[in-house]
Amino acid sequence: MRVQVVGSGAREHALAWAIQGHGDVELICAPGNGGTAQLAENVAVAADDVAAQLRLATERSVDLVVIGPDAAVAAGLADACAAAGVPVFGPTAAAGRIESSKAFAKELMDAAAIPTARWREAGDVATAMGAVAELGGRCVVKADGLALGKGVAICDDAEQARTAVEASLVGGRFGAAGRRVVIEERLEGPEVSVFALSDGERVRLLVPACDYKRAHDGDHGPNTGGMGAVAQSSWGEAGAQQGWLDGIVQPCIDALRERGTPYRGCLYAGLMLTAVGPRVLEFNARFGDPETQVVLPLLAEDTLDLLLGCAHAALQPGRAALRTGVTVGVVAASAGYPGRVETGAEITGVDSLDAGALCFHAGTRRDAGRLLSAGGRVLTVVGHSPDLAGARRAAYANLDRISFDGMWSRRDIAESVPIWRSVSMGMEVRG
Repeated sequence: MRVQVVGSGAREHALAWAIQGHGDVELICAPGNGGTAQLAENVAVAADDVAAQLRLATERSVDLVVIGPDAAVAAGLADACAAAGVPVFGPTAAAGRIESSKAFAKELMDAAAIPTARWREAGDVATAMGAVAELGGRCVVKADGLALGKGVAICDDAEQARTAVEASLVGGRFGAAGRRVVIEERLEGPEVSVFALSDGERVRLLVPACDYKRAHDGDHGPNTGGMGAVAQSSWGEAGAQQGWLDGIVQPCIDALRERGTPYRGCLYAGLMLTAVGPRVLEFNARFGDPETQVVLPLLAEDTLDLLLGCAHAALQPGRAALRTGVTVGVVAASAGYPGRVETGAEITGVDSLDAGALCFHAGTRRDAGRLLSAGGRVLTVVGHSPDLAGARRAAYANLDRISFDGMWSRRDIAESVPIWRSVSMGMEVRG
């Protein structure tokens, strides 16, 4: 079995690691990173270079292309693979609009009666500020398109909202992705990331996770792509996951199929568990990062078989079988992240981790036998234990053996996990 994993982040390293567990698998990572180089053949092809990715897949006669990042989805890689008869895990560009256009996602949620925040779309400052005023100033401003996880501004008042609106619509902060914005009602409650695999009709739920988007301890600082995550195999056993499936995930999959754009891949629903039930903050058209790094180690099923089931419209519905315990992942970042970062620092200590710890690479590369930093988020170190405290200790104890110039991380990942106290709030979906 030959599998091509598309992308270069820690998510793709985790996918490659999980797929390798199938047994007799030949892995190609395109472009991959310093970590995937140790378990696969890295090929220097950009994730969103559709023609080059397809050429690689056909020349190597791959049995499955696994799409990691949103940019490859939006570029239409799944469409190209399907047209060429190459099995692919990942949605088409049309189905992927659930992530690449916030306004499209909100419209679909309203049409399918999926609970979400009140919202308005705007392409000019006056319209946007009118929506801000309707919400009393306290709101969320989102770039409509893909902005590398940085296109969301959580605003306490109208002045902050105007700054965010003007940065996107006038200042061009997010380029084409920010030419239109979505203004949303600001909700309150703990957040949970729900992951579901789909073959276009049927759904298989994975373990949910909780991620930490703010840069600094105590949830302060700017939004990032994610500074860590935690997952527990027993979350939602009392019925919460069935509510998420019946009221949110399945209606989304059904709506996309009915529109002629069946969704095959991983659907990521970011939920807020409010006092009146769960509300969808966003849908993403792929596995999350850093959540994938804590979700896949808890999976007790063959990952490759699940991905093939999605690609070949043969997925068995239900909830995935899980290993028991808790996983905690902590991101090691370069100085300056999520802003401008310097790369090329030598990374040491990765080979000194405990046997049970995992280290997934993101912004790394190998040069003349040295491991070097090559991005903002550099590594995710994951600890696994029967309990939360043990998983945290394992993650941080192993992280602290790693070093590179400018390395930093949040020190409070999984220190407080509000979903532990609030998971019952997700049991019922109320419109």
